[in-house]
Amino acid sequence: MAHVTVTSVSPIDGATLGSVPATAPDRVAAEVEAAALVQPLWAQLRLTDRARYLRRAAQAVIDEWDELSELLVREGARPRAEVATMELLPAVDTLQWLADAGPKVLGTRRVPVSRTLFPVKRARLTHAPLGVVGVLTPASEPFATPLGDVAVALMAGNAVLLAPSALAPLAAERVLRVFARAGIPEGLVRVLHGGPEVGRALVRAPIAQVRFTGSDEAGRDVEAARARELHRAAIDVGGRDAMLVLADADPERSSVGATWAAFAHAGQCGGSVKRAYVVASRAERFVADVSALARAMRVGDPREAEIEIGPPLAADRVETVRKLVDAAVAGGATLHCGGVVDDVPGLAGPALAPMVLTAVPADADLRSAAVPGPVLVVDTVADEDEAIVRANAARGGLGASVWTANRHRGTRIARELRAGMVWGNDHQVTRAAPQLPWGAIGGAGLGRARGADALRASAEPKLITWDPPGGRAAWWAPYDGTAVAAWHALAQLRSVRDQDREDALRTGVLPLARIAARTARAARRD
Repeated sequence: MAHVTVTSVSPIDGATLGSVPATAPDRVAAEVEAAALVQPLWAQLRLTDRARYLRRAAQAVIDEWDELSELLVREGARPRAEVATMELLPAVDTLQWLADAGPKVLGTRRVPVSRTLFPVKRARLTHAPLGVVGVLTPASEPFATPLGDVAVALMAGNAVLLAPSALAPLAAERVLRVFARAGIPEGLVRVLHGGPEVGRALVRAPIAQVRFTGSDEAGRDVEAARARELHRAAIDVGGRDAMLVLADADPERSSVGATWAAFAHAGQCGGSVKRAYVVASRAERFVADVSALARAMRVGDPREAEIEIGPPLAADRVETVRKLVDAAVAGGATLHCGGVVDDVPGLAGPALAPMVLTAVPADADLRSAAVPGPVLVVDTVADEDEAIVRANAARGGLGASVWTANRHRGTRIARELRAGMVWGNDHQVTRAAPQLPWGAIGGAGLGRARGADALRASAEPKLITWDPPGGRAAWWAPYDGTAVAAWHALAQLRSVRDQDREDALRTGVLPLARIAARTARAARRD
């Protein structure tokens, strides 16, 4: 490849933070083979032993808190408070939860079987590792998301190859360092730097599963590539999340919640709220309150503790957002606050102040595009039924939220929304709760990234049964009329009709007794 290193440049001031060796795409297959050689050793460990390594990794995050915080602020241009609450604390919680819950979720369990045909069979379900898992993650979630995906795969007994965004190479290196400090076998987790070309090579490589978080277009490419080979994939392409604000919603909570959910990390989170459907009786106040809160948000150098909005991860995002918003305004939309901010102290380039828009035309690109910035479109609706229809009509399906004082109404609406996750009076924009299954429906993703579902999807369910070594099963050949009559009698004994059961007792006792005697004689001979 043209470059032998990948350089990390801070979006804040343009300073070079460091460089890491790049992986040539044609070397990816060799990296997979090398990881596959280490993986069997890890797979032999008991689940409780793997859990100990994850607990050590959690402690490594705590021990390196200050260093990690400084790096993630500088490389990710994220406010320091958000780094703590949306990157570091979730990382610790995820590792500790996996250590606690992993052995229970993936542990061997007994499976009851019917005693009608299998009177002595014992069955257990266990989980076998898949092998080598590939993880691809975006720059907007540079630490907690890849670390969590890697940890899920490790808990299930797999080796992992992590292909991070070229915009966040140092954060990926710190993920590797956390697990190295925990003492996992060398080479079990590998980081492949190089951007999209390396990611595509990893997707095409002979790996057991791909866990992808990123853009719509790239997610479809991953799905298509994996489907051709009938290989597993867990895909999260985010969404344009919606919030529904009903007439009885608490005014302050809904407006403050909307401001946070729409503008955290400058609107670049995978689950950022991009559209709000507000009933008519609440709309005017909601727009006024959210606009006032947005204007009060401080835009600047995120290294300062009081800053709430930092610069975008990439400079071209400013122009992308500007064009989308300008086109919407030209079409008749009203921009209530925000926009491009030049000459921000401490920043090398422009930033985006939080924007609230209303009356956005139905055909505006702002409604359908993936907007990489702090933009909230507010629509007034007549009632909750219209809000549901409008929310479901838009493409997406990651998350949604319902803001209401009535829990039963909120739960009913949640069931009607086409979203993988629906929050009541809150909106989670990142995988901050490791116990909960994070994922989308309706074309916004496949599979789940957290919770027990993600753990099980990272392993192969394996059934193991046991029968006594002697004797013969009653249904084995040779067949005769006695066997046919006996099996019919067994079915009648399980009927809901009294007459069927009486017939079975009258005509089926002798055939059943003969079958039992045959089985007993065979067992004695052995």
